[in-house]
Amino acid sequence: MRDILKQMVYEDIGFEDITTSALIEKSIEARGRIISKENGIISGIDAINSLLNEFNIKGSFKKKEGEIIHNGDIIMEIEGDARSILSLERTILNFLMRMSGIATLTMETLNKIRKVNKNIILAGTRKTTPGLQLFEKNAVKAGGGDTHRFRLDDCVLIKDNHIAVVGNIKESLIKARKNVSFTKKIEIEVENLHDAISAAQNGADIIMLDNMEPAEVKKVLSSLEEENLRENVMIEVSGGINPDNIVEYAKTSVDIISTGYITHSAKALNMSLELIMK
Repeated sequence: MRDILKQMVYEDIGFEDITTSALIEKSIEARGRIISKENGIISGIDAINSLLNEFNIKGSFKKKEGEIIHNGDIIMEIEGDARSILSLERTILNFLMRMSGIATLTMETLNKIRKVNKNIILAGTRKTTPGLQLFEKNAVKAGGGDTHRFRLDDCVLIKDNHIAVVGNIKESLIKARKNVSFTKKIEIEVENLHDAISAAQNGADIIMLDNMEPAEVKKVLSSLEEENLRENVMIEVSGGINPDNIVEYAKTSVDIISTGYITHSAKALNMSLELIMK
């Protein structure tokens, strides 16, 4: 994580921060405050603290990861070499704003769907920014959501292309159960009622109903109940879920809603850095 953050800084600086080098003398000390310009949830603090330590800047955090913040709140105070602070400013702000935006959208979405389904889990998909997936997943967690898979080694998730190669759902589940440790859950993606029943009958731990309309989801749940299979599996819905229809999916009584929009479509939470000379 620290190496990724350092790389962000050096990509932004290039060979030299020529403005800061031209204007600011060496060894000048400064203090600064990062201030929220909007209400939301703060995320990214632990990572930024690590980055500050790399550049010998002292950070004093006024808010904790996942804490509610308001417009005008001081998120953190920093102290150190003025040149270093100025060169790190944009990377620090961009990172905190991005992660806090994801955490805030996750919280808002979760609050909305739990009004109609108090036990539902909201999970982020792997539709994340390459190189930032760990940070963005942690931001989902800070907002009260579930991280789902961080990486491909977290659990088995048999998707349509896997099934196309293997041949069918039953054989895919048999192979997964045979070749993967008992410690890993096995999830499978299905697109119709027949395949959902087959997945439940053949030992899936989680069934993902992919790109189904809410009415189709209700039919699957009802059929699983009739076959006495509902209690054996967790049901997840995913695909095509957005702010306009997510409540309708929550009303179906599924266990999990997974969606990429809480990561790929989150708006950054506005923040600023104010410097004060020592």
